[in-house]
Amino acid sequence: MTDADDRTGARRVCSPGGQAGEDAAPGYAVVLLTWNSRHHLEGCLGSLPTAAARPLQLVVVDNGSSDGTPEVVRALAPEAELICNENNRGVAPARNQGLQRVRAPYAVLLDVDTVVEPGALEKLLVRLDRESDVALCGPRLVLPDGSTQPSCQLSPTLRDKIVRQLPARFGARWLRAVEMQDWDHRDDRDVDYVVGACQAIRMSALREIGWLDERIFYGPEDVDVCLRLQLHGHRVVYLGDTVVRHECQRVTRHRVDSLAWRHLAGLLHYYRTHGYLWSRASLYRRIAAARSGMGKTAAGLADASLGSVK
Repeated sequence: MTDADDRTGARRVCSPGGQAGEDAAPGYAVVLLTWNSRHHLEGCLGSLPTAAARPLQLVVVDNGSSDGTPEVVRALAPEAELICNENNRGVAPARNQGLQRVRAPYAVLLDVDTVVEPGALEKLLVRLDRESDVALCGPRLVLPDGSTQPSCQLSPTLRDKIVRQLPARFGARWLRAVEMQDWDHRDDRDVDYVVGACQAIRMSALREIGWLDERIFYGPEDVDVCLRLQLHGHRVVYLGDTVVRHECQRVTRHRVDSLAWRHLAGLLHYYRTHGYLWSRASLYRRIAAARSGMGKTAAGLADASLGSVK
């Protein structure tokens, strides 16, 4: 393989700190999900060599692409463990395929429409290294226009979803609280959840609670895993000084089709599973009890997002 593939015109990716071999123990894994994503691959894969200073296990799961995505992956990252599904299995089932291959203590779930700033994943991993009660952390996501994506929010309620459909003048104050807009997103803090575009997960904690919920095809599997970790006494942390650039594809926005209905079904399943719908109050009491039961303090819960909006 040459440094550039003649057919794809894209440069080959070298692995950071040496690619972990089949028998070696990698420092961390990246699980990347693709679906007709060839136009994003060079930017995303090309950013991984400088993302962290430890050996990487790269696992790519392709959900039945028809645009030649797997071939581009093979050209750019021949060291990747590539899983090719015949059709689109959904986000949670496909990510679970990748997670079940992970040999490292940590896994980073990464969207293909991201570009990781140098050292960004290392900062996430260092936080997991240093704080054993942190099971999942995520970075600040920066949109193409330079603004910060509201990537950490309060746990969603049905009321939030309804307010989002109202004219902005009616729902702005409510959504400002839900999206935690009144604090500097360059700070670090405990949060309800960080979105699945980039989540660094402690694998021992994930195995403790079980894999991503495969009954959720597309959203909110990222919210669900954060909540389940907290209900087992773990912490979810947002790192504001850690940057990942995100194009933020929202494939269900302004669509009423089978994918949008599957997203709605996932939300209803999430609410039914966790036993809340209109208010977060009972949810936060359960999280506080779980942390107290494991000898963890709930102080950060109160001053961060929890309890901001009931």
